[in-house]
Amino acid sequence: MRLSILIVIFSIITVSAGTIYVGDDDARHRGGGYVNGYYNDLQTAIDKAAASDTIRLSPGVFRAKQYPFPETLCGNCENPVTEVEATCGFLVQGKSLVIIGSGADSTTLVTNAGYGVLFLDCPNAAIMRLKITGGKRDLDGNATDAAIVARQSRVTVTDCLIADNTDRPEDVVVGIGGIFGREGAELLISGNELFNNGWDGIALYRGATAVIADNVINGGRGAGIGITWDAIAQVYRNEISNYWKGIGTFGATRAVVSNNIVKDNLGWGIIVTGEAYMDVTNNLVINNGNCGLAIWSNECSGRFANNIATGNGWRQEWVCPPVGFWNYGQLANFIVSHNNIFNNKEGEYRDMPDFTDTLGNISADPMFAGEDDYHLKPESPCINSGDSLITDNDGTVSDMGVYGGPRAR
Repeated sequence: MRLSILIVIFSIITVSAGTIYVGDDDARHRGGGYVNGYYNDLQTAIDKAAASDTIRLSPGVFRAKQYPFPETLCGNCENPVTEVEATCGFLVQGKSLVIIGSGADSTTLVTNAGYGVLFLDCPNAAIMRLKITGGKRDLDGNATDAAIVARQSRVTVTDCLIADNTDRPEDVVVGIGGIFGREGAELLISGNELFNNGWDGIALYRGATAVIADNVINGGRGAGIGITWDAIAQVYRNEISNYWKGIGTFGATRAVVSNNIVKDNLGWGIIVTGEAYMDVTNNLVINNGNCGLAIWSNECSGRFANNIATGNGWRQEWVCPPVGFWNYGQLANFIVSHNNIFNNKEGEYRDMPDFTDTLGNISADPMFAGEDDYHLKPESPCINSGDSLITDNDGTVSDMGVYGGPRAR
């Protein structure tokens, strides 16, 4: 599978031909390596950089000058050949660059645009160790506005803070997301914090593929992670909270979703719908407003194993019933085994058989170590109670929940 080689691809960052410094007068003397140039303006540095250069940003605030970016393709329209009127802040086009800040607490990009940092036709780019904020929503509702947008590019995004991209006219429903992969994008999104943005935290559209791991996605509208159209994703060890919805697969997508904490969202926790396939293992889905887990079409398929869904359903029904596991599709398309569905407001299962004490499924207090500490106590019924085909890293039968299975940390 294409995704099976993504980690190898992303681990090989092109050796830099040179280093460009952007910032105050002292910035040119920092770091090491051959210095191609020094600039006060980030976009100028991007334009002047040669392929495979590294751009190092000093501490400070770097503001983009918004400019129009009309598109003949639409990432999320029924007809992809749709004209879209968007704006762009920083543009990296047709070259492999590595952009490195001095830390998310000290280097800030203020994008002033719908597409904050746009990677277009980049063979192998990376952006890391900085904050991206200050986006301004485009008036065209078809624009896929986000702090980072990648189209037909391979991009690594790591150790970034993407926050407070909330500027939106009242008459435009869609806001500004965090990181969006468009046509043919190949993304590694790891170790970032996405906070208080105006739309989906991470979204994948037409043909995008991604490894999404070890991110904190907290506070926003839309879905924390939305995988749409024919995108493919591996989604590991993320924490998604305080969104409208948690993790969802739509269209004809494929996703492996493991060891994520999905909590405190207004609607559903994890949902599969359309013709999507989702393999859902070792997740904790806790305290979401409506349902925890959901099957939402007759065509979707997959597996739910080793998950814990508890405490869901505190909000009046909105997008699904306030239960642990809701079926609104074809249950025969799924394996449902070795889950702990417990203490959800209006019951554990809805519109499906009660799987408690069947196929390894249980309904019992998981016995977490403490408040917001989701390790299991030694006497927990979830220890060594998972699917026997899934093992923990010590070789024993997997535990249920986020600290079980081979992808646990």
